[in-house]
Amino acid sequence: MTRYHQPLIPGEIYHLFSRGVGNERLFLNDENYRYFLARLNYHVSPVAELFTYTLLPNHFHLVVRIKQADVVAAHCEMVKQKPYHLLETDLSDFVMERFSNWLNGYTKAFNKLHHRRGALFMDYLKRSRADTNADLIAFIFYTHKNAVHHGITNQIGDWPHDAYKSLLSNAPTLLLRKDVMELFGGPTGFVQFHQQPIALKKTHWEDDINL
Repeated sequence: MTRYHQPLIPGEIYHLFSRGVGNERLFLNDENYRYFLARLNYHVSPVAELFTYTLLPNHFHLVVRIKQADVVAAHCEMVKQKPYHLLETDLSDFVMERFSNWLNGYTKAFNKLHHRRGALFMDYLKRSRADTNADLIAFIFYTHKNAVHHGITNQIGDWPHDAYKSLLSNAPTLLLRKDVMELFGGPTGFVQFHQQPIALKKTHWEDDINL
């Protein structure tokens, strides 16, 4: 499991997480949560696929797979409106640019809506790369248990702003549902894995700076 300051490499899988600056809340109402996901889809889905996510009041977690280099390069050409050249553009930088545009765009809209100024997210989008399937399973479980871990809900599946129930649904989705279910051996194994005990953090989510 490779952590933190590293490029987002095409074809690789990452756990991404960030939080609000200080004790700032990222989401003040249901519409904020919906808009955040809509802008994620707009900016990021052309370059990354989503295994799962959770959005908590002051931070979020994503588990993503960066798309293959040819797909990312094609999107880069469309965005930059010029042919992609390996020596001129680093695809990892372009992927990071997509994530930055997502968070910056959300910040501008949030600030305008809620009459605030300045940065909303901490400076750096932290990331850990999944080097094995065991890493990926751990990232998915950690993401789904986060609301329980922080004492916001009592059990996995109760929090409305994560992908747990969507992964178990048959409704159309952009999530990598099939890949997730294969990792856990199917829906039954998925549910059983998520029934293991979850330790509570000692601090409330509003005071926790080590997410």
